[in-house]
Amino acid sequence: MNVNQADAPKRNILIVDDTPNNLRLLSAILTKRGYEVGKALDGKIALRAAKTAPPDLILLDIKMPEMNGYQVCERLKADDKTREIPVIFISALDDVLDKVKAFRSGGVDYITKPFQGEEVLARVQIHLNLQALQNALRREQKNSERLLLNILPQAIVEELKQKSSATPTQFEEATFLFADIAEFTPQSSLMPPVAVVSLLNQVFSAFDQLAQHHGVEKIRTIGDSYFVAGGLPVVRTDHAQAIAEMALDMQQVITRFHWPTGEPLRLRIGINTGGPVVAAVIGIKKFAYDVWGDTVNLASRMESQGEAGRIQVTEATYKRLQDQYQFEKRGALLVKGRGAMITYWLIGRKSSSFEITFG
Repeated sequence: MNVNQADAPKRNILIVDDTPNNLRLLSAILTKRGYEVGKALDGKIALRAAKTAPPDLILLDIKMPEMNGYQVCERLKADDKTREIPVIFISALDDVLDKVKAFRSGGVDYITKPFQGEEVLARVQIHLNLQALQNALRREQKNSERLLLNILPQAIVEELKQKSSATPTQFEEATFLFADIAEFTPQSSLMPPVAVVSLLNQVFSAFDQLAQHHGVEKIRTIGDSYFVAGGLPVVRTDHAQAIAEMALDMQQVITRFHWPTGEPLRLRIGINTGGPVVAAVIGIKKFAYDVWGDTVNLASRMESQGEAGRIQVTEATYKRLQDQYQFEKRGALLVKGRGAMITYWLIGRKSSSFEITFG
C-alpha cells in the first residue's frame, strides 16, 4: 500500500512547545507543505486539544512548565481516544538517556533541536505513512473479526484472538432448541429456488435477531432447520427460560411469513434441558462451532416427533419452567433410543411480566 501526500486528505498535526518562536517556525514549515496545524503552548492545552479533535500526529517538546513532554506522552498513550496518535519528540536534549526515556513513554521518533526543516518534513511523512498503513491493517482486522462473529460466538472469537485456538469446553447444563418449518419440502417444491432461498433468509434473519435479543447462541442451520442453545458458550443460570422465550417469540414471528398459496408458515419446535455437553470449534479452513451430547440429540427428537405449530419439551425442561410457563401434558411418547418418555407442550407464559416484545 502506497500512501502519498498528494492523493491523501490534508493531515492535521499538533505542535506542542512552550516557545512561541518554535511554534511559529514549525507551523510555517508544515503549513507550506500543505498540512493543517494546531498549536499548544503547554501539556494541559495539548491534552485537551488532542481529546477534542485527535490530530494525525503530534510534535512534542520535552522541557515545558508544569507537565513535561514525557508526562504528556504517557497521558496520551493511557487514553483510548489518543493512544494511537504517533508522537515525535522534538527537543534540545541530546543525551541518549533522554531519547530512551522518550521512546519508553510512547514516542515513535526523536528530532534534536536545532532542527532542519527538511528532516522534520521527512520524519513527519514517514510516520504519517506508517500510521496510514496501521490504520488500514486495523480496519482489515476489524473486518476479519466481523466475519468471524458471523460464524462463531463472540467468546470463541476472543479466545481465538488470544490463543489462535479454541479449547473444547464441557458445560454441565444447557438448554437446546431445534426448529423446523412444517411442510417445507412439498411447499417449497412449488417455488423457484431463488424464492425459496429468499424466504429462508428472511425467516432465519428474523430468528437471528431474536437470538441476539434473548442472549442465546445460534449453533447452525441445515436446510429449513434452526438450532440454538442457551447457557453456552457464556454460562447463564436462566438458560431454560431464555430458550422458552425464544421459542414463543419464534412462533409469533413465523406468522409474518406465508407460502405462495397464502398459507402461513408454521414451526415444529423441540426443547430439552440437561447435560453435560461438549462444545468446540471444528475445522481448519471453514470454522464451525458445534455441540455434542445426548441432551442435544434428545432436543432434536423433541422437534422431529413434535407437531406443526407446537413446542414440545422434555420433562427436564418442564420441571425447570413449570412455575413460570403454561404447559399441557402430552403423555408418553416413544422416543428413538430412549423408549417411552413423558413430554409436554409449552403453551405460553403464566404472567404478562415475562412477555418480550420483538422489534
